[in-house]
Amino acid sequence: MAEIYFLGTGGWVATPQRDNTSVLLRAGAKLILIDCPGSVVAKIRRLDFDPRKVSTIILTHVHPDHIYGLPSFVHSLILDDGEIGLLGSEETVGFARRLLDLFGLREKNVRTRVRFQALRSGQILRLDDALSLRGFRVPHHSSSLAYHLYLNEERKEIVFSGDTPVHRPLFKDARAIDYLVHEASAPSRYFKKYPRLCGIHTSSLDLGRWSQDAGVKCLIPCHFLADVWAVPTEVRAEIRRHFKGRLIVPRDLQRISL
Repeated sequence: MAEIYFLGTGGWVATPQRDNTSVLLRAGAKLILIDCPGSVVAKIRRLDFDPRKVSTIILTHVHPDHIYGLPSFVHSLILDDGEIGLLGSEETVGFARRLLDLFGLREKNVRTRVRFQALRSGQILRLDDALSLRGFRVPHHSSSLAYHLYLNEERKEIVFSGDTPVHRPLFKDARAIDYLVHEASAPSRYFKKYPRLCGIHTSSLDLGRWSQDAGVKCLIPCHFLADVWAVPTEVRAEIRRHFKGRLIVPRDLQRISL
């Protein structure tokens, strides 16, 4: 059975309760890390997994809260023979390569090697018999890709948005999807107070409306702003104003069986 482990569920400002959003996906024998902010090694170990077993890192875009832990992750494996595949858009992969070079983490003394692979929007990549994926553009940043994951053994599919405003092609892609992991940065009143958010993030109200229209079977919101969770019921209530399907609002380090 495939499983998702939320290493973090917060937005760009971490709190004691919610670190920056990142996900560990176990599919078959593979461990896949989606986004790499800080402290992922410690959190993977807290979940009783071995960071050396992470075979692939998938990056959604180059903003610091999604990539700044990458050098630390590779550095922690400096004495271990192995290879990690790193996937993302061409811009993201180029940025990741330069970031590792800044710390000398592609030199010969680093025994864990990183194999870079840039994905074109729409390209399907088969990682093994258990998992395939397809990246596609979303408008949060020029480097941004969302991902459609195909769990071949379970015959289930997941769309993982990363950060994005409401994007019609994403919800078209997620029509009747088994699981949609999508940001819900704040209630709609924050977007009225800070209109700039509308062009880069999604409110909980809009997420519920668009997910219901797309027939999403299970919705998993994340990437919550730091002060939103003083009133967590507001985000849940806004989603429920329209969305009637299964709703899971994850905590940090929560496991979800797929």
